[in-house]
Amino acid sequence: MLVVLDTNVLVSGLLNSFGSPGRIVDLVIAGSLRLAFDDRVLAEYRAVLARPRFKLDAAAVADLLEFLEERGARVLAGPLPGPFPDDADAKFLEVAAAAAAEALVTGNSRHFPAEVCRGIAVVTPAVFLASLTSAAPGSPSRG
Repeated sequence: MLVVLDTNVLVSGLLNSFGSPGRIVDLVIAGSLRLAFDDRVLAEYRAVLARPRFKLDAAAVADLLEFLEERGARVLAGPLPGPFPDDADAKFLEVAAAAAAEALVTGNSRHFPAEVCRGIAVVTPAVFLASLTSAAPGSPSRG
């Protein structure tokens, strides 16, 4: 499954492996999820994960980013018409559109109002995990 992770989900997942973002990062590392990204998204991941306040191991971050580049889907994403509540987040939706990703997973869904999403699923980490569980073979149906 191809998805886009907002940087806040990646950071949260690395800081707390027990929450929904952490479980999503685990799924990425296990190969169950594949990340779509472009150079702008990768640059933001790199810059944010290097912030001293997060106290993340630099070698582990470098390994993770190398893994994402090798296993992920790099796309060329063009601009989408806005306006966006936070223009800095537009790149995540642009990548999701260019990659035909199944979802954009973010902790800031308010930055992606329906009128700019053009049918792209924008979900929180908890909603995303719940959708995976409900779609898994042998899961009880919800209806």
